[in-house]
Amino acid sequence: MISFPEKVKIKEVGPRDGLQNEAVEVPWERKVEWINLLSAAGYEYIEFSSFVHPKWIPQLKDADIVARSIDRNPGTTYAALVPNVKGLRKALDNGVDEVAVFMSASETHNKKNINKTINETYPVLQEVITESKQEGKKVRGYISCVFGCPYEGHVPFERTAAVAKTLLKMGVDEISLGDTIGTADPKQVDLFLEYMKERVSLEHTALHFHNTNGMALANVTVALQHGITIFDASLGGLGGCPYAEGASGNLATDDLVHMLHRMGIETGINEEKLRKAAAFLEQELGKRLPSHQRQIAAKEEVG
Repeated sequence: MISFPEKVKIKEVGPRDGLQNEAVEVPWERKVEWINLLSAAGYEYIEFSSFVHPKWIPQLKDADIVARSIDRNPGTTYAALVPNVKGLRKALDNGVDEVAVFMSASETHNKKNINKTINETYPVLQEVITESKQEGKKVRGYISCVFGCPYEGHVPFERTAAVAKTLLKMGVDEISLGDTIGTADPKQVDLFLEYMKERVSLEHTALHFHNTNGMALANVTVALQHGITIFDASLGGLGGCPYAEGASGNLATDDLVHMLHRMGIETGINEEKLRKAAAFLEQELGKRLPSHQRQIAAKEEVG
């Protein structure tokens, strides 16, 4: 019999990774309302924004006022992505609970995304990690393009393992391994995790799938069998990477929660409140979100 974990932690990245690629800029007041709805749904972790320069991601230019205005649930960690020490200090000034840094396993994608080589990126992130630790904050490290790159194609497993090992030595508390353009398939995920577990502890490792080819939930199922219990997801399947052409939406939180609950795996998230949060966002964006749960909701509304 296949063995699955009893509980999974879902980290909601919709307010950051979901909204950053949307043409519609949601007003900060409405973002705050949406994040409050997410908090009410029972998340342990919400990545609410990114403290990057507005010219790079204008959709997130309101990170400071959003951070100051959301209702903080005592049981929820409110995290933000930061590119450098300048962004970190803004995040700290606005009460961020946890910091996320980011880089890629693909040299080309890293240059497109950060304008630096992989080796040039480490010192920048080390500054962020060191100062975050001094301020008593945990640090999460995103690694993009671990299953494939829009510029280089296949990314060798050993390169991802090397980047992960380096970030862990630098002091990150958790690694999130990203299928940035949604190219992974279940067999590849199986081989990848077998390779990684021999070189890097998977105890504090998350997986961040995109659903470009419709295989995100299948990939999650394989990861569960390897003992992975942390997954990033975006409500309704919203999102994509502005520096990775062809990257469609993230793994949909509502689809993931529905599947896990059907499998008897706890998430701590209330599905009815999740539906309410998704409906609110659809109204703000003026479109139906692509998740299966939202398509079912649309049929129910018509019926």
